[in-house]
Amino acid sequence: MVVRLVNAVVMSRGFALLSGVDLEVERGSLTVLTGANGAGKTSLLRLLGGLDTLTSGAGHVAGVDLAQGDRRQLRRRVGWLGHEGSFYADLSVRENLVFAARALERPVHDVDAALERVGLDHRVDTITKQLSAGQRRRLGLAWLLVRRPELWLLDEPYASLDDAGREFFDHLLGDVVRAGATVVVSAHDPLRSREVVARTLRMSGGRIDAP
Repeated sequence: MVVRLVNAVVMSRGFALLSGVDLEVERGSLTVLTGANGAGKTSLLRLLGGLDTLTSGAGHVAGVDLAQGDRRQLRRRVGWLGHEGSFYADLSVRENLVFAARALERPVHDVDAALERVGLDHRVDTITKQLSAGQRRRLGLAWLLVRRPELWLLDEPYASLDDAGREFFDHLLGDVVRAGATVVVSAHDPLRSREVVARTLRMSGGRIDAP
């Protein structure tokens, strides 16, 4: 089991971002979190990624205790793709991935293959700030392919993607899960992909609704 949460609560300035979440995620599975804006999807992903602190309850992610473990250790095992990338705007596409790979001691020789996989091989010398929003999403995916995290956390990855981009993303998710990674993704609606069987959980009010 990669994720196990029991009555997980996350508070911020007196407001409950998560108000008692129970969740189990098996290794090598795809879980989709749906719900309206403010339902708690991003907050749950941030908790799983070690970006937010567990206020009460219990939780283990990738073998790390969320209440007492080292969140830095957790972040080394988890790959996060949010709304904004963390790349240097004035570096080229390839320079960004090479820099990140060296910083985290990942294989630099995987960079070009990852860029080809996400369809950015013709943009390797493009300055990152010149990319469209959809292309920046693809760059984030390329970094996850290089990094190969145990757990992928993807926050609204379909945003800014056209139909072709969504279809590409569906295929990529299928490949990633079949290769053994675990993926948790947030989306407003259930995925349309038939690439891989996904479990869909709806959130509201900081909780996962009963099925």
